[in-house]
Amino acid sequence: MEIEDLLLRVAKILDKLEIPYVITGGMAVSVWGRPRSTMDIDIIVKLEPKNVQMLIKELLNIDKDVYVSEDAIKEALERKGEFNFIDPNTQLKVDFWIVKNIFNQQEIQRAVPQEFEGYHVQFVSPEDLILSKLLWHQESYSTKQLDDIKSVLAISKVDMEYIKNWAEKQDTIEILNTLLSEIK
Repeated sequence: MEIEDLLLRVAKILDKLEIPYVITGGMAVSVWGRPRSTMDIDIIVKLEPKNVQMLIKELLNIDKDVYVSEDAIKEALERKGEFNFIDPNTQLKVDFWIVKNIFNQQEIQRAVPQEFEGYHVQFVSPEDLILSKLLWHQESYSTKQLDDIKSVLAISKVDMEYIKNWAEKQDTIEILNTLLSEIK
C-alpha cells in the first residue's frame, strides 16, 4: 500500500463515520507547496468518545495486522493529544491529533477539499498550514518547518492578513516577520 492509498482509505473512513478532520503536515505541504517525501500522515480530528469503537473497527478493516490501540485513543481524548495507526506491512503511520484548541477547530472549519484520486479529501488551508508550521518551529526550532513555509508561500496564494492576525495570537509573529524579510 502506498501512502496515497492509505490517505484515501482513512479519509473515506472518517467521512463515513462523520468525524470532522483535516489533513496537515507533509502531505498538506505537498498540496500547497513543493512535493516532499513523508512517511506519515498527520490528521487533526474532532473525535468523540462515542465514535472510538467504530473508528477502531473500520481501521482494522484496512488490514488485520494494523496497530491501533483503544487505550491510546482514550488517553489521547483525555489529554487532547495524539494516537497512532500503523500499517505493519509498509510501516506507514497515521498520526491522529485530537482537536485541542480554537486554532485546531478553525483548521477544520476552514478545510479545503482537494480532489485526490477522484475523491474529495479535506486538507488544511495554506494559511493554517503556515500557522501550524510556525508553531512547530517555535517548539522544535526545526528548519524543515521554515522550509515548508517558504515552499507554501512560493507556490500558493495566501491571505497574509489572516496569517499575521493569527501569528500575533499564537505569539509567532516575530518568526513570521523574520521569515518574510528573508524571502523578499
